Amino acid sequence: MRILVINPGSTSTKLAVYDESGPLWKDSLSHPSKELAAFRHINEQYDYRCSHVRDTLARAGIRLEFDAVVARGGLLKPTPGGVYRINERIKHDLWNADMEHASNLAAWIADEIAGEAGCPSFIADPVVTDELCALARLTGIPEIPRISIFHALNSRAVSRNYASRIGKKYEELNLVVAHLGGGISVSAHHHGKVIDVNNALNGEGPFSPERAGTVPARQLVDLCFSGKYTYKEIRKMLNGKGGLIAHLGTTDVPTIVRWAHAGAKNHKLVLDSMLYAVAKQIGAMHVALHGQTDAIILTGGIAFSDYCVEGIREWIEGLAPIVVIPGEDEMGALAMNAIGALRGELPLQEYCPA
Repeated sequence: MRILVINPGSTSTKLAVYDESGPLWKDSLSHPSKELAAFRHINEQYDYRCSHVRDTLARAGIRLEFDAVVARGGLLKPTPGGVYRINERIKHDLWNADMEHASNLAAWIADEIAGEAGCPSFIADPVVTDELCALARLTGIPEIPRISIFHALNSRAVSRNYASRIGKKYEELNLVVAHLGGGISVSAHHHGKVIDVNNALNGEGPFSPERAGTVPARQLVDLCFSGKYTYKEIRKMLNGKGGLIAHLGTTDVPTIVRWAHAGAKNHKLVLDSMLYAVAKQIGAMHVALHGQTDAIILTGGIAFSDYCVEGIREWIEGLAPIVVIPGEDEMGALAMNAIGALRGELPLQEYCPA
């Protein structure tokens, strides 16, 4: 099988061709700020990005001969995880999404290329994957239910990876997965469903390199009405300018670790506080699994740091076996989801949100 994978980011579009053995070709198209400045909204970039994808494939001598084209899922309506055939409802909801993000163009580009190649187009495990149990959804304010937005693609991929290593199916295990990146999500996987997880995008859970995480509600309300900040500035504090960058002026964890080792007490305090918050969230997800956790998986870019892994381990040792699978392979995860769907090993879902 030949699978084309498309993953747009804010200033780049990653492309790859995979078969069952792994990647056959990869490239990352850079989109200079000067070129993107010509577009007021993300949707206006569609033709620009689509033509860049076609031109790059042509220059690489890659014919439009694929068994499937799979793309990163964007900010759809809440929906269960899995592999989805791209349909008009998916495209409509992405085009009209509440939040603008380059990933919202992925399904559009994939569907157009797939149409030319005469093959199906898919998305898999979008960030809005929502399988929360009823108990996890309510808050003390009826108008503010909890929302599931997290690193679903990588979290589920490393879970399947681990299950395969030990000769079991993902659907047989209870796992806590901590994705440690620019945002941090800690998810409870119960027999193939993510029954609880912090919203990693909009102010919930541990603070991270660039996100504030959960903050005291009353103090946040006071800040909002203090007159010191605009609505947009408060939103930016929660996502983009919160967490490590707010305290230390950088999101570079390896640099912060070096400063901590060199004796910078504030750098060590802030970093250790983040790791402590992650450990507490892991403990909460362990409770969500009734204390019956088969393994705790640490993944994402920060999991490359021995300092950070050990800083979390010291708090959670004894809860369950700790497995470290650093980094994230979104492209490989997307390809394997598409191959699994084509083989009939993964069910093909129909996107039909309420």
